[in-house]
Amino acid sequence: MSSSIVNEPFSINIFPDLMHEEDLTPDCGVEIDSICEEIHSAVKGWGSDKSRLIAALGTTSPEDRLKIALRYKDLYQKDLKSVMKKEVSGDFGTAMKYLSLSPVEAECSMIKDACKGIGSHQLVLYSILCGRSNKDMQLLKKVYYKMYTKDLTGVLRSELGGDLWKLVSACLQAAEEPFDPDFHTMEKAKEDAEEIWKKGQGKFFGTDETKIFKVIVLSPPKYLKMVNDAYADKYGYTLIKAMEKELSGNAKKAAIFTIQMRFKPYEAISELIKMACAGMGTDELLLTCCVIRYQDLMAHVNFAHEELFGKSIQDRIRSECGGNYKQLLLALMQKVCPEDG
Repeated sequence: MSSSIVNEPFSINIFPDLMHEEDLTPDCGVEIDSICEEIHSAVKGWGSDKSRLIAALGTTSPEDRLKIALRYKDLYQKDLKSVMKKEVSGDFGTAMKYLSLSPVEAECSMIKDACKGIGSHQLVLYSILCGRSNKDMQLLKKVYYKMYTKDLTGVLRSELGGDLWKLVSACLQAAEEPFDPDFHTMEKAKEDAEEIWKKGQGKFFGTDETKIFKVIVLSPPKYLKMVNDAYADKYGYTLIKAMEKELSGNAKKAAIFTIQMRFKPYEAISELIKMACAGMGTDELLLTCCVIRYQDLMAHVNFAHEELFGKSIQDRIRSECGGNYKQLLLALMQKVCPEDG
């Protein structure tokens, strides 16, 4: 059976378990100290040794980076993110900045970067904010405020609009219900399927997206699968197809991504990576965010990517990226998804 299919749908936690403990003094050990020492040596003097930085940070896991961010400051009284911002630049520098932070701080920095300039990078925003577990979303909002003294909901309300904002605002509630077999019955699934139809395809004029998004976002994944089956049985196509018919633009992409992250998360991430590399030029920010955020899942994601597109994520990186940036992304992939030979 394909590893890209989750038989019992559930919301994946992206952040390492240690992140949720919010322990500011985790047991780091000599390996973390050695990595910190190697980083410190690589940035001594004029310029920095990029190859040594890639060898040091590119071979780390998300949990390692939580410890490194804390330990480096203890050892050298310097914030590692500030060191990276000073020493490296470009797409490589952006990736190194994220790697110098804990996983949740990195996501907060990604959101901030996606909101820079005129117009927001909506693909990055919805890929971070949609389809998250309750505890990941709660921690993300908490740390964002701690880092920037701004409410994440307020920031995003000013960046997004229309149907995309309606969906993201539902996701920000972190209110996915726990599955209750006495409440989440097949009868209720049929009722919700009919309600989605009435608010969407069956509505004489316009679409009531708020109600549709409420079902998609707040339903436990196992129950959402029941709603999907009931919808397909009665109306002849899936919820994803319904979103394709009802929505447009990034709101459509985000709604489909949200559903896919519940049903087939590894395929959803694979398609996001392909999207980052589609068309003229590469969306480096989206690609960087995907490789770093989903690193722990990449063995599964790469398998799904090969099944869907006939090539590995490493092959895609080699064809789309160059220089130190390419070598860093390949090192991060090699850590969790080693290539033969």
